[in-house]
Amino acid sequence: MNDKRVFLIVLDSFGIGAEPDADLFGDVGSNTLGTIVTSDRYDTPNMRKLGLFNIEGVTCGKRTEHPLGSFARMQEASMAKDTTAGHWEIAGLVSEKPFPTYPHGFPKEVLDAFSKATGRGVLCNKPYSGTDVIRDYGEEHMRTGDYIVYTSADSVFQIAAHEEIVPLDELYDACRKAREILQGEHGVGRVIARPFIGKAPEFKRTPHRHDFSLIPPKDTMLDCLSGAGLATIGVGKIYDIFAGKGVSETKSTESNQNGMEITAQWQNASFSGLCFVNLVDFDMLYGHRNDIDGYAGAATEFDRWLGGFLDGMRENDILMITADHGCDPGTPSTDHSREYTPLLVCGKHVKKGVSLGTRKSFADIAATILDIFQVEGTIAGTSFLREIEARDGE
Repeated sequence: MNDKRVFLIVLDSFGIGAEPDADLFGDVGSNTLGTIVTSDRYDTPNMRKLGLFNIEGVTCGKRTEHPLGSFARMQEASMAKDTTAGHWEIAGLVSEKPFPTYPHGFPKEVLDAFSKATGRGVLCNKPYSGTDVIRDYGEEHMRTGDYIVYTSADSVFQIAAHEEIVPLDELYDACRKAREILQGEHGVGRVIARPFIGKAPEFKRTPHRHDFSLIPPKDTMLDCLSGAGLATIGVGKIYDIFAGKGVSETKSTESNQNGMEITAQWQNASFSGLCFVNLVDFDMLYGHRNDIDGYAGAATEFDRWLGGFLDGMRENDILMITADHGCDPGTPSTDHSREYTPLLVCGKHVKKGVSLGTRKSFADIAATILDIFQVEGTIAGTSFLREIEARDGE
């Protein structure tokens, strides 16, 4: 166990087709992968070699005859399609009750409490695109100093502010105060700081976003692993999503490229345990903006980096690549989509070409990771380790 390492990389929003209950979420026909493969900028030979297009139900690409990894289609058991629920389930915690959403804006009592706590007023209070909201409300925010508060189809309370009007420390403090207010009935999945800079009409969001999540109500694989003395390293917004619970070390990122660089640094370091990575640009920059070519280009960029990572894997390393939900850039909606997600697993002790079919919960990933490290824990999910574990002579 002392030299085992699992690298779990979440390609944020990399869905592979609508789930059976997509109609309940308004997402019938969504297929993020099916959309981006139509772009001339899409080229992922390494993920194809691992078995991406061999996954059950994936028909939008050319299968490989001899996959180098094991693979599965993951179905979400949580009644959600958001980042928090997706990651919590990957870590072994199923959210049976959906987080509250606010298609008509937040109630007066929430905004009044927020304004009283922060000393600033509120603008907008509607579901809005993050880039559009600063375009439409940025000048008024700069004139009044009021926060731009908005939401989406997801369970989020987002606060936008210009860095020259509201210093980052003050914005983050406002988010913490909002997080204290938004509990119980109004316990949204995330409060998100959305700082921006520039002058109208060229306002631009900065990489200083910060998420303030609910604390997971139960233990996840992160708690189990850290409790057993193993490393639980979060790269990107992992620490934020779990409110730090069970995360032993963390490193925030400014882009997919930065996240991949940091992951490569951890690959070259010595540790035993889990390196849990979120690459958010797929979702934040391309899915939510319906940018098909941008999303395809990001997938290509990741795949090129992946080739070098695969070459650098050690004897007892295992790589898992998955996603937390979909965000099909080819649909009229700019919101997340209720989709299956891929799972690709590889390593020197992982069987090649094993189809794990369709798994009924993202939590199977967590159960398998605990099994890999021989750590017990009361979490959801069913381990598939025995199905993919290569033994001597295999």
